[in-house]
Amino acid sequence: MRAENVTGPLAHHAEGPVWWAGWGGLRWVDADAGDLLTLHDDGVRRLHVDDRYAAFVRPRTNGGYVAVGAHALHLADAPDAEPTRSVTLLDDPAVRMNDGGCDPQGRLLAGSMAYDSTTGAGLLLRVDADLTASPVLPSVTCSNGIAFSPDGARAYYVDTATGRVDVFDVSRGDLIGRRGFAAIPASDGVPDGLTVAADGSVWVAVWGGSCVLGYDAAGTLIERIELPVPQVSACTFGGDDLGTLFITTSAQGLGADHGTDAGSVYAVRPGTTGMPVLAFAG
Repeated sequence: MRAENVTGPLAHHAEGPVWWAGWGGLRWVDADAGDLLTLHDDGVRRLHVDDRYAAFVRPRTNGGYVAVGAHALHLADAPDAEPTRSVTLLDDPAVRMNDGGCDPQGRLLAGSMAYDSTTGAGLLLRVDADLTASPVLPSVTCSNGIAFSPDGARAYYVDTATGRVDVFDVSRGDLIGRRGFAAIPASDGVPDGLTVAADGSVWVAVWGGSCVLGYDAAGTLIERIELPVPQVSACTFGGDDLGTLFITTSAQGLGADHGTDAGSVYAVRPGTTGMPVLAFAG
C-alpha cells in the first residue's frame, strides 16, 4: 500500500498532524519554523506560535487550541487566533519539548528531549486543566507518540531511542505496567509518532524507514504503507469519515540535494477509521 502526496514539501520538518473540524480539518506543525499549518480548500495557511520550535497542537474543549513550543505551551481562544497566554514547561536550555497528545480526561501529555539527544535527558509531563504540570515518565531520551485505545484502558507510547512501541495499562488515569508492544529492527528505522484506530489497531510512523506500520491490538503487523521519502514523522486519521490516514514527513538532516518531497503531507485509506481527537480541558 502506498500513500499519495497531498501538499507538496511546504514544511522543512512536518510533524504532529491532527484532524479537528473546528479549525477546518487537518493541522500540523512546521516544527523548526515554529508554525502551525492548516489545510484549507484554498491551500495551506500558516500561523506562527513559537520562535524556537513547535512540537504539537491540540484543540481545547472550550474552543481555540493549545500549541506546545520549545519550552512553553501557548493558549489561543479561537482556532485561527494567535496565542494569548503562555505557560513555561521547561527551563533547561539544553532540552526542548517534543511530541504529545491528550488523555481521555482532557489532560495534556507532553514529552521532551535534549537538543543533542542525550540519553535520559527528557521526560513526559502531564498538564492538568488548571495548567499545573507534573512528571509522568522521567529519564526519557526522545519522547514521541502517545495515544489511547478506544476504551481508554491502554496507552501506547514511543521513546524513539528504545526502538519499540510500549503499552501501558491505564488505572484511574495513571499509566502503569509498562511493557513492550512492538519492536522495530534498527535496520528498518525507528518509531516516531503514532495513532490508534477505532478497531484498536496502532499505526506507527517509522523515521528512516520510509513507511507507516500498522499493528493489530495484539501487536501483530498487519499493514505496511510505503512512502517515497525516508523520514516519516507522524500520522493521524482524518477526513469526514475519519477513514484517511494523513502522514507527515521531514527533510530534517537531509542534504540540499536529497531530491525528494520530504516535508510533504501524504494520505492513504488503509481500510479502517480513526477516532475523534482528544481535546485539552485547559
